[in-house]
Amino acid sequence: MRLTRFTDLALRVLMRLAVERGELPTTREVAAAMDVPYTHAAKVVAKLQHMGLVEARRGRGGGLLLTPAGREASVGTLVRELEGPGDVVDCDGTTPCPLRSACRLRGALRQAQEAFFASLDPLTLSDLVEAPTGPLLVSLSPTPRAD
Repeated sequence: MRLTRFTDLALRVLMRLAVERGELPTTREVAAAMDVPYTHAAKVVAKLQHMGLVEARRGRGGGLLLTPAGREASVGTLVRELEGPGDVVDCDGTTPCPLRSACRLRGALRQAQEAFFASLDPLTLSDLVEAPTGPLLVSLSPTPRAD
């Protein structure tokens, strides 16, 4: 199973916000800390806001804040939502697979995909940011903004 870059970045943004204890970071600051283009981070943040996992506050003292729902969400549930519905392989694509009516591979891959998600279900963001990850994420925090 391979995650999309979008899902990978979303999980990293959530992990970064899970360790925030000071000023709220902006999308631009999170993008810089994660070494990704701002436009990619902005799309991810918009999706996470839509999912109710991140709150974006505007103005002085604003920034990104992980919501209680974001803190408590199952990683498996997050990955399912971010990856969206679909099979590991596209048997019905532009060139449909000639085996699709009698193929056992598709079912086996679907079962393996669900096992992958199920293995992530018990994990939360808190689990992902335990040491040594959490301290490393804190070290990626931007320097305080000059007012």
